Amino acid sequence: MEYLDGLDGLKNPYMDLDQGGKCQAYYIWIDGTKEGLRGKTKTLDKPTMNLADLPVWNFDGSSTSQAEGQNSDVYLKPVAIFKDPFRRGDNILVMCETLTHEMEPHPTNCRRDCVAHMARCEDDDPWFGIEQEYAMFDFSGRQPYGWPENGYPGPQGPYYCGVGKDKVSGRKIVEAHYRCCLYAGINIFGSNAEGMTSQWEYQIGPCRGVDLGDHVWVSRWILSRVAEEFNVVISFDPKPIQGDWSGAGAHLNVSTKKTRAPGGLDEIYRLIEILGKKHNEHIFEYDPHDGADNKRRLTGHHETERIDRFSYGVANRCASVRICRQIEREGCGYFEDRRPSSNADPYRISTRMVKTICLGE
Repeated sequence: MEYLDGLDGLKNPYMDLDQGGKCQAYYIWIDGTKEGLRGKTKTLDKPTMNLADLPVWNFDGSSTSQAEGQNSDVYLKPVAIFKDPFRRGDNILVMCETLTHEMEPHPTNCRRDCVAHMARCEDDDPWFGIEQEYAMFDFSGRQPYGWPENGYPGPQGPYYCGVGKDKVSGRKIVEAHYRCCLYAGINIFGSNAEGMTSQWEYQIGPCRGVDLGDHVWVSRWILSRVAEEFNVVISFDPKPIQGDWSGAGAHLNVSTKKTRAPGGLDEIYRLIEILGKKHNEHIFEYDPHDGADNKRRLTGHHETERIDRFSYGVANRCASVRICRQIEREGCGYFEDRRPSSNADPYRISTRMVKTICLGE
């Protein structure tokens, strides 16, 4: 039996109480797993959408695998603000960096490095997008949402972009997440059902520089928070179900000023050739466990290339990097790096990308 919150899905009757002119700011950060998100609420004396008005805060790092108990305080520095689609009104969501007690970037904080590298390649004006895949599970986190209790659904084939209860599960969550992202100011630009039933994808972008990471991380938090309301657990594991089922990625779409210009297809091919020479370096950055997660996903099956190979092609979803058929026809645009795992840190993967294609590192 599912464990409900006591309201049995009804609206919380206390959420329309007046806040006395104050604002609730929900501070969000990446925890010690480098893929989990944590958060807590701070009261502000007045509403604001200005980062300068938000104080540095702290949390118990010994409870998030980010500090020892003898020196447990880790600082939170606000870096991006979004409207709160749950509390609404003047309340806000705040993406934060983590800092050590010496006010230096915490080892789990990859954002600061991302900011530095993006500043060095401003002339290239890189744009990014992420195709974020995920799977839904029931409240226990063990049973895929909508799957038979004692068995499996039919083989993959009819579920991708499908319609009908026999094809998809969880559409209400998907629609709620999409609308919450639009309300919050997240740069979401699409969603669709994926190859495995109860598996979905949404797309974030185009974003410049570090904005990609801010928007992806907060969109992931919003998705998990929406799913709470439906007693559903979201999994960003790159291979949530073993066997003949699709894994999950966070495909990175990339363009530069030159690739977007007329005739930019030649530049796209040039950059992809450079990527092939740094394949191992990218694989190391493309999941939070330095490639270990992607070993389960990048097998050469289910529209992936093997983890130890690099390949590319037009409209080839079995390659490491794909060029969209429309981009080939138009002669300019972007390319899609299909290697990042669904639980990858967008700060890390976008930093590695510009180091390779813009900075020659």
